[in-house]
Amino acid sequence: MEPIKSCCAASRGQSLSIETKRGLHTSKRSHDAVFRDHFVLLESGGFEMGTDAADGFPADGEGPVRKVWVDAFRISRYAVTNEEFRMFIEETGYVTEAERFGWSFVFHLLASQETREKVVDVPQQAPWWLVVQGAFWAKPEGPDSSIEERMNHPVVHVSWHDASAYCEWAGARLPTEAEWEYAARGGLARKTYPWGDLLKPDGVHMCNIWQGKFPIKNNASDGYEGTAPVDAYEPNGYGLYNMSGNVWEWCADWFSSDYHKLTPAHNPLFIKPTEKRSMRGGSYLCHRSYCNRYRVAARSGNTPDSSTGNMGFRVVLNKS
Repeated sequence: MEPIKSCCAASRGQSLSIETKRGLHTSKRSHDAVFRDHFVLLESGGFEMGTDAADGFPADGEGPVRKVWVDAFRISRYAVTNEEFRMFIEETGYVTEAERFGWSFVFHLLASQETREKVVDVPQQAPWWLVVQGAFWAKPEGPDSSIEERMNHPVVHVSWHDASAYCEWAGARLPTEAEWEYAARGGLARKTYPWGDLLKPDGVHMCNIWQGKFPIKNNASDGYEGTAPVDAYEPNGYGLYNMSGNVWEWCADWFSSDYHKLTPAHNPLFIKPTEKRSMRGGSYLCHRSYCNRYRVAARSGNTPDSSTGNMGFRVVLNKS
């Protein structure tokens, strides 16, 4: 096993044919049961997607900037929480991929000393990630950890397949990259972040990212060493929280650096399999020296079976 680096997340480095529905034992839940008041209706409209800025990652296919149109949809104000995911697990008996594999990636500074002493493998390209046996969504730092004090935090250690299974149960779906970016921009045009161009306007922290020298010292001056509550910080212009930082969010698309070249301008969606699914938003591990991908136009991808302590998701509903 040789996991490979994908931005500030890590990848299992392999592709398994695991049916998305595996582990679901009951019919899907009705829309009304999954916090309907969390959703914001975004009417159809056009926006300038992508960036040509020099501080981006051209190899990721962040540009060129182009006009894109999306149909109306409803998007959750928040990433899916531990509380919501636990409801899904309790009702369906679903077993996540991290549980099936028996391990997941945990950031080294968040693991206990006892857990670190038991680690036998780390990714060569991203040694700050530990392969921790027994780490999964309910034990995010390993067997000696718990989510009991973090029910309002985003669920993590969720693969793309896991997120899709949750969506089926909830009667929802993952956003396309275009929908995600349209929502993240909050009505602002060509801005770097959901709130504007300054990372800390008037010195105020607007998102949960790395503060300090990555990956050895996190000053946590934004208030959090790991995940933050899903409603932390100020929302963007559409009332959406944590569209930058906190956790990476899975999208529906397959990931390609040619995204802007090969998708239509109306409701773009990259459907050609590429071994990786798209992720947006960055995480609490992003830092300008290494992973400046908490910008709204930034993109990344990972294998759909991968799970880490900084990967989560939010859901959308069609307007009707």
